[in-house]
Amino acid sequence: MQKCDFLIIGSGPAGQKAAIQGAKAGLDVVLIESERKIGGMCVHKGTIPSKALRESARKFSSAHRILNSEMPTELAPLMQNVELVVDAHDKYISAQLDRNQIKTVIGKARFLTSSEVEVNSPGGGSKTFKADNIFIATGSIPRHPPNIEIDHEYVLDSDSILSMSYLPNSLIVLGGGVIACEYASVFQSLGTQVTLLDRFDVPLGFLDEDLSGRFVSDFESKGGTFIGRKNIKRAAFDHVSEVCVELDDGTKITAEKLLVAQGRISSIAGLNIGVSGVVVTDLKLISVDENCQTSVPHIYAVGDVIGPPSLASTSMEQGRRAACHALSYPKNKMNTIIPMGIYTIPELAAVGMTEAVAREEYDDPVIGNSEFKEIARGLIAGTDDGMLKIIADPQGEKIIGVHIAGEGAAELIHLGQTAMLNGTTVQSFVEQIFNFPTLAEAYRVAALSIGGQISQQANLDSKMARKAS
Repeated sequence: MQKCDFLIIGSGPAGQKAAIQGAKAGLDVVLIESERKIGGMCVHKGTIPSKALRESARKFSSAHRILNSEMPTELAPLMQNVELVVDAHDKYISAQLDRNQIKTVIGKARFLTSSEVEVNSPGGGSKTFKADNIFIATGSIPRHPPNIEIDHEYVLDSDSILSMSYLPNSLIVLGGGVIACEYASVFQSLGTQVTLLDRFDVPLGFLDEDLSGRFVSDFESKGGTFIGRKNIKRAAFDHVSEVCVELDDGTKITAEKLLVAQGRISSIAGLNIGVSGVVVTDLKLISVDENCQTSVPHIYAVGDVIGPPSLASTSMEQGRRAACHALSYPKNKMNTIIPMGIYTIPELAAVGMTEAVAREEYDDPVIGNSEFKEIARGLIAGTDDGMLKIIADPQGEKIIGVHIAGEGAAELIHLGQTAMLNGTTVQSFVEQIFNFPTLAEAYRVAALSIGGQISQQANLDSKMARKAS
C-alpha cells in the first residue's frame, strides 16, 4: 500500500487544479486517470476538440464564402487541426504535472474504504493508495435516453460525434442545450443540413431572449431547422441508409446521422463510492458544501460530479478552492458573478441577470443595446450580425447583466464581468476611451444608450413637474 497526502481521481480541469495546488504546497500528490492520456473528456472528447473543430469550420466556411472554394466532404482535413491542438494541450498538461512532481497513475479507481483506493491498471495488476485527502473529479458522460439505441456509427453521442469519417449530408440533433447547439451550428456551417429537435420552445432557453433568439435566427437563415415543443418517441438506424426519428405526434424525420445531446450525467459508476460514506443525491450527483467538501470531511468532490454549472472554468476554481480548504488556506467566498461562453455560431456570452429576471427583480431596468453592424470593427471583421446588451438598474447606474452575440463574445464578456465585480457604473463606460476600431466600443455605445434614456426620462419628469406647478 502506498501513502500520499492528496489523491485525485480524474485528470480533467478540476482534478488538475486540485493536484497542482497540493503540489505547490509541497505535498505528495497522486493523480489517477482511467483513460490512457491525461486531461479527461475536456481535452480529448469535449471542450478542446469541439472548439478546435469550430475554428476549423469557421475557416473553411469563410474560405468557401470569400473564395468560392469547395467545402470538405471528409472530416479528416478538419480534424488535422483538432488533433494538433489536442496533442499540444496534452503535452502542456503533462509537462505541468511533471514540473510540479505530481505522480500520475493510469487505471480505474475504486474505493476500498473512506481513505483507501484501489487502482486497476489497463494491462492488469493493481495498486492501493491510502490518502489523507481524496478528491473525486471524475467528470461526466453523455446521457443515453432509454428509448434510443446509440451505436456510435449512425446514432452518436457527444463523445463519439467526432469519430465520423465524413461529413453527413444531413444530421438530426436531439437537444437544445449548449452541446447540442454548438454542434448543430458547426455542422450547419460546413454545409450539412441540420435539424435541431428539442422539447422546449427555444434552444438555450436559460439565456437572455435576445441571445437565444439571435441564435435561432442565424441558424435558420443559414438553412438549419429548429423544431421545438416535441418529444421523441423513438429513434433508430434503419440498417440501410438513414436514421429515423419518430415524434410523439407521429411525425417522422430522417437523416444520415443522429446526434443525441440531451445532457450529461456524473461519471461515478465503478467507483464503489458507497463504501466511502460519501452521500450521493437522487440525481446521482455527489453532495458537497460551499468548500466542495462531501459528507466525509477528508473527501472532496469537484467538477461535473457535483452538478451545475458544469463549466470547465468553474471546475478549475472548484478544484483549486477544495485543495485550499484541505490545506487550511484562508480564502474568500467563491464569486457568484460567473461568465458563460457558448461556442455556437454565432458565439454567445453572458454574465449576470437576463432581461426577464431583471424585470422581475427591478421595477423598470434600463436596457442599452449596441449592434456590431454600427461598430467599425464589426464591419471590418465581418461580425456585423453581433450585438451587445447592458442591463442596468432603474437609475441607469449599476450594471446587473451583460449579454453578447457575435464572434469574440466569450472574450468581450470579461470586461462586463470585471465591471460588475468592481461596481463600475454605466457612466464609466461612457467616459472610458476605447481603442478604435474595436468591438469593445460596443460597451460605450450601449452605455450611451442607457444614459440617453435616463436623460430623456429626467427631462420628461421635469416638464411634468413644471406643468403641475
